[in-house]
Amino acid sequence: MSSEDGEPPVVGELARELSGCGWVSDLFVGGSLATGDYVPGVSDLDLVALVDGPVDADRTAFLTTVHRRLDGGAGSGRDLGCVYVDGARLRDEEARHPTWTHGALVSRQLSGVVRAELVLHGYAVFGRPPRDVLPPMSTDDVRAAARREVTGYWAWAARRPWMWLDPVITDLGLTSMARGRHAMSTGELLPKTRAVEEADAPAWLIDQLRARRRGADVRSRRLRSALIAWRDARRTVSAARLTDGRPRP
Repeated sequence: MSSEDGEPPVVGELARELSGCGWVSDLFVGGSLATGDYVPGVSDLDLVALVDGPVDADRTAFLTTVHRRLDGGAGSGRDLGCVYVDGARLRDEEARHPTWTHGALVSRQLSGVVRAELVLHGYAVFGRPPRDVLPPMSTDDVRAAARREVTGYWAWAARRPWMWLDPVITDLGLTSMARGRHAMSTGELLPKTRAVEEADAPAWLIDQLRARRRGADVRSRRLRSALIAWRDARRTVSAARLTDGRPRP
């Protein structure tokens, strides 16, 4: 079992629970913690576990119990999330996997961007290094993964302007569009803190994004910010579709 400097204790607690259950072979850390961009109290904890076989009812009950206990204890306020991937389906990018996020076990894909983060920056809390398990990711692969994310989820969100009234979506959208544009252009992943500086937003909103990234309780004008972020998403989705050879919406 390995760890990185600055790793929150809840990661080690989850690792002890999973390594002892007998059916989890590897636990990977991705996201901001892996890239060195983790901000306590602001960043999510993004983990991926490889499982020996499907997550059946008994395993679901076990994971739910473990995560609820951690969320109420060492993981309180940490937004610990973990995708549980059947090792036999790891290379199937369309497969959906049980995912603990924000207090519930839901079904999600392991996106290409998450795979790229794991291969390029991720590390194992226990088990094999992610790059020894996942296929390699070239710069073209990163570009393609970013394009799929922009023209997938974010295209769906851009068709629902009311979603952007949520300040969380506003901030996430602005940084995600900056990261998406950077990845599609360079084939490299951009940390969230740097994405704030490249957001397509006026200086006053970037200042507020920067402050929130540091953990400050700063609020933006809700309607104005939502409109800026929604328009940015529409522009970015449209450009991504053009580069993918598809027409504008």
